[in-house]
Parts: sequence; structure tokens; C-alpha cells
Amino acid sequence: MTLDKILSISGKPGLYKIVTQTRTGAVVASLLDGKRITVGAHSNISILSEIAIYTLTEEVPLKDVLKKVMDKENGELTSISHKDSKIKLEEYLFEVLPDYDEDRVYASDIKKIIQWYNILQKNNLLDALNADDEDADTSEEE
Repeated sequence: MTLDKILSISGKPGLYKIVTQTRTGAVVASLLDGKRITVGAHSNISILSEIAIYTLTEEVPLKDVLKKVMDKENGELTSISHKDSKIKLEEYLFEVLPDYDEDRVYASDIKKIIQWYNILQKNNLLDALNADDEDADTSEEE
């Protein structure tokens, strides 16, 4: 599975994977509890592969930030919680991504990065971070 199939839905906790697409939206399954819900096209849906984090020089894809977290944590859960203080969250992201733009990346964004990483780790989906690279390598060779 790649990050193209994993979603964040505004107003709903956690992450979701696409089960199937319908005429009016999609059926998705929660990565927190496995429950399936139908989301309409009017829902504010973000596909993880399309999210990027601002740095002082460019926008870094979320996939690359999550890989850096995975390297820092050796594939384990993060050493801090998404519920920790703003200062702790900012210090953590600074260790992972030293040039992130402190004016445009808010504490709420850092909370999501940590929470999403932990959800992916608990669901054994961290290989999705490398799967995207392999897909890109395959398409470049063709």
C-alpha cells in the first residue's frame, strides 16, 4: 500500500484507507478501529502523498518527513506524544527537520505528523513510505 491510498478527513480523527470509490465519494476504513464509513465528494479529504511541510527553502513531501521520523525512531513509535507541549513538539520537529519554517508550520501540524506516523507504525504501514519510492523508480525505468 502507498500513501496514495491513505487519507485524512477533516473533522474525523486519525487516518483512513480507501476501500473502494463510489459515484458520489468513497468508502474508507479507519486505521484506528477498522470501521468503514462513506465519505462524500463534499468532504475535505487530504491524501497523504499530496501533503508537504514548509521549510525555509522549499516544501518537503510528508513522506520524506515521515521517513526522517522513522529513521530517528528506528521504526518504533515516537519518543514523544502528539499531546505533549508545543515546545516539546517544536523541538522534536527541529531534530527531524532542522530547517522547517516555524512561521508556517504550527504546533497542530506537528501533532498531526506525530500522530499519523504512530498510526502508520501501529498498522505496519511504514513500508508505504518506501513503496512510493519503488513505484517512482519503476516508472522512471519504463
